[in-house]
Amino acid sequence: MQPEIRTERLRLRRWKPEDLAPFAELNRDPVVVEYLAAPLSREESDAFVARIEAHFDLHGFGFFAVEVVEDRAFAGFVGLSIPRFEAHFTPCVEIGWRLAARLQGRGYATEGARGVLTFGFETLGLGEIVSFTVPANVRSRRVMEKLGMTHRAAEDFDHPGLPEGHRLRRHVLYRKRNG
Repeated sequence: MQPEIRTERLRLRRWKPEDLAPFAELNRDPVVVEYLAAPLSREESDAFVARIEAHFDLHGFGFFAVEVVEDRAFAGFVGLSIPRFEAHFTPCVEIGWRLAARLQGRGYATEGARGVLTFGFETLGLGEIVSFTVPANVRSRRVMEKLGMTHRAAEDFDHPGLPEGHRLRRHVLYRKRNG
């Protein structure tokens, strides 16, 4: 059975071919990619979805495509992933989200992430879920805090995927334990 999560306003599901074009558009939007290393080309965006789907196939979870139930519009992603880099807190499972700019500020990230946390803790039996972003990403940090995730400055880290001196290299780490 393919995992699917439903919340009051959202459906989190596996990816469909028709998600690729709006996801590529989302990944070029300056508002959406403000705290990412760079906008993604169509090819990079499609390759990202292919990695997400491979992660689902391998682990039984991943970044879910998000639909707004009201109009069935593709909204972005919310889900779980195993980071591909090494840091003091890995191996771990991360929760993350990326939503279209037109849908930000409506509580969708928090709503979807709450459903994903429940899935991770109750269905997958995870003991802990982490999240991380750059210090300036106040919107994502606010979501993490609304989810009850905790931040300890001593655990902040330099993202190993970004070069020394990169404006986005420093990251804050949030944790939430099961129970």
